[in-house]
Amino acid sequence: MNVLKKELPMTTFKNYALYSLFMKAHTDKSEALTSLEMLLNHPAGIGDHSTKDLHANLNEALSQLADAEDRLSTLEKNFPELQQLLKEAANKES
Repeated sequence: MNVLKKELPMTTFKNYALYSLFMKAHTDKSEALTSLEMLLNHPAGIGDHSTKDLHANLNEALSQLADAEDRLSTLEKNFPELQQLLKEAANKES
């Protein structure tokens, strides 16, 4: 039996795909925010990186954040049914 089917209210490929796209974008956003937090607020974590490396890493994390937020906005704008899927998934977890 597929565990995912038991935990999530999804019965179509479209629902699984939308949820997967949402989760990937959300994960990418979290990773970017974590990177920015570390680079900006915990300089000891930077180590022997040069200033050039630091700026490259900051720009990379910012681009990842912007891309993830853009994907989340695009999903919300073009697939309003995704919000209902997320509500149903949250209700199943509680």
